[in-house]
Amino acid sequence: METLCALCVSAVAYPFGGEMIKLGIIGAATYCPSYRGGEAARAAGCFHGTAFSTVYNGCDEAEAKRWEWTFVAAKKHLEGARVVKVWDPDRVWAERLARACYIDEVCATPEACCEGVDAVVIVDEGSGEQWKWALHPLRKGVPTYCDKPLAMSARDAAAVARVVRETGTPFMSASSLRFVPDIVALKAAAPELGEIHLATAICGNELVYYGIHALSMYYGVLGGGAVSCLNVGQPDRNIVRVRFANGRDLVLMVAEGEYMRAGYQISLYGRKGWRTVTPDLTDLYFYLQERFVAMLKTGVEPVPVEEEVEVIAVLEAGKRSLAEGREVTIAEVMGG
Repeated sequence: METLCALCVSAVAYPFGGEMIKLGIIGAATYCPSYRGGEAARAAGCFHGTAFSTVYNGCDEAEAKRWEWTFVAAKKHLEGARVVKVWDPDRVWAERLARACYIDEVCATPEACCEGVDAVVIVDEGSGEQWKWALHPLRKGVPTYCDKPLAMSARDAAAVARVVRETGTPFMSASSLRFVPDIVALKAAAPELGEIHLATAICGNELVYYGIHALSMYYGVLGGGAVSCLNVGQPDRNIVRVRFANGRDLVLMVAEGEYMRAGYQISLYGRKGWRTVTPDLTDLYFYLQERFVAMLKTGVEPVPVEEEVEVIAVLEAGKRSLAEGREVTIAEVMGG
């Protein structure tokens, strides 16, 4: 392993036990889009894994360019925390990520990546099952970030939430979209619109795996309390009416790439005014991981895990509604 750059080994003390927060990162070097089911090839590099690594550690650009792989270098960097361990199913690419991002140690197992660190970052690497890697650190009391989606089903998401509450281990899972400045500003401005009865949220690709971004924008601005879903769309073109306990309706539109270009948008319709936002995604992973580091320092949850379970339940109910041609309640999804 190459020696670390001087910037990354600064002796400056930070407000976490007086030292730099040491992180392990799991599933960060390759990507396998198996969330749709069936066989999928594992590709070199990982969008989220490389972005998270560089948010914390920066990178050696020349080293990163040596390989043909998906490598996203963050332009804005967090102080006070550093990735010191990495694990990935493909050790060769884990080694390359470690060299490019000044990571001290490549681990043989995901469990080893949780040892001797202050917290763990678990990456969305395409499976939709990264939640399984969260169970070990949670049970060991290691604060954990588990990338979106928390799971592909409400049942699995709820299983993680039970472990979080039983162990009391600090935990965060969220879409990066709810923390970008435009969405934070929309939340602050929403009262100016008066009473809001209707909203829309839109994004491209698969309903659970990517639709979580559109739905999370809504949850970040107006909160939860969903009671039912009715999907009146078509396969791969979801138009989901999400009804909330306060009577508000959200129209969630999520379509695959052959029908709609990817992107994100939210609109609020109030008695006093309307507001539509297409959020600027610049530095979105910085803002996401900034919230995780803040949780480590303060102990305050950025998003209650129960809210993330509800988000998954809404998306699952939307899928079930289209498949079964009926309105599906959140309660039945959570119970079944």
